[in-house]
Amino acid sequence: MHPPIPWRLYAALATLAAPALRLLLRRRAARGKEIASRLREREGIDPTSRPPGRLIWLHAASVGEAISILPVLTALPATIHVLLTTGTVTSAAILASRLPELGLAARVTHRFAPLDVPAWAARFLDHWHPDAAGFVESEIWPTLLRACRARDIPTMLLNARISPRSFARWRRLPRLAADLFGGFAIVQAQSAAVAERLRALGAPCVIDAGNLKFAAAPLPHDPAELSRLRALADGRPLWLAASTNAGEEALLLPVHDALARRFPGLLTIIAPRHPERGAEIAALAAPRPATRRALGEDPPAAAGVWVADTLGELGLFYRLSGHAFVGRSLVPLGGQNPIEPARLGCAVAVGPHVFNFPEAVQTLEAAGGLTRIADAAALAEWVAAMLADPARAAAMGAAGQAAVSGFECLPARIAGLLTGLADALA
Repeated sequence: MHPPIPWRLYAALATLAAPALRLLLRRRAARGKEIASRLREREGIDPTSRPPGRLIWLHAASVGEAISILPVLTALPATIHVLLTTGTVTSAAILASRLPELGLAARVTHRFAPLDVPAWAARFLDHWHPDAAGFVESEIWPTLLRACRARDIPTMLLNARISPRSFARWRRLPRLAADLFGGFAIVQAQSAAVAERLRALGAPCVIDAGNLKFAAAPLPHDPAELSRLRALADGRPLWLAASTNAGEEALLLPVHDALARRFPGLLTIIAPRHPERGAEIAALAAPRPATRRALGEDPPAAAGVWVADTLGELGLFYRLSGHAFVGRSLVPLGGQNPIEPARLGCAVAVGPHVFNFPEAVQTLEAAGGLTRIADAAALAEWVAAMLADPARAAAMGAAGQAAVSGFECLPARIAGLLTGLADALA
């Protein structure tokens, strides 16, 4: 969510920053953070023709948000084409595989979102002419939103979330908040608390319909590969640290050492949030035995670390382990989505920093499917408990799985709202 500053100042600064942003994009491409051949999309430049008929534009920041709206895409009428924009290379790679798997490749076009520069936003919208636009979770981009309004494009905020901290910042500029949030035709909030905050900021039509991430389909996996890995593990003790971030692996490796003394042959699987860090993590694990999935290597035969540095395989590793620590939570980054492992029947642990997913954490914790741990030492005790008592781990997993069920109708409801917006403009 963009920090609130007065609109005219924001627009002027964004325009002045355009040359610097071009340079930044080139530097990001050199580091693999952007795709060099697609940098022009970030300026709203696209030679692709707009498909005929109704078109809905949906914008999701990254992987989690993009995956969460896949059920909405499948629920939309087949006659509607979707322009889906994201902002990360990882999300583009995931969608390149998931859209064909879901039979959506023919009617969903992925592009990188233009940066929030007035000229770039105008060029993007004038090219695609969407009949309606949806922004996922906390994607509040003033230039794009105001440009939609100037073109009479109705907008919706899907699965909206706003933290107490962001809410307090927006409250300091009530006129700007009312201008931006009041421009949404519909706001679908994740929870009653979020709905209340958004109404206070001036959103006129707020629906407390529930968290779309609770309705996400289970992460996919390759059943044959899962069977092979289960046979390879052959009952050896193992655990998974998923979606880890820089700074966490150094805390997790001593956890492996402590557990390996109690559980001979222990396999620790580390699946980093950014797979390109695989070599870095394997080097950090030395002198412990360490192998990398991205290199086609199987887990080390002796007690050691297997770096799961591939895209789109978390569903495989969650199923293999049955209990998982969800990362970006031992460091103050706000955590990652704990619903994904819970939906697969995994017992879940998270660190103290989970402000990105408060409702999901609270729901799973109240159901007995999730444990908050204070530090790495507490994590070692939790993993030890899961390994020592598989029945307890299974019971936690079942409780979490039950807690995130019952939201199957939400994607169709959101799809209906988006379709109604697109029809209103037609």
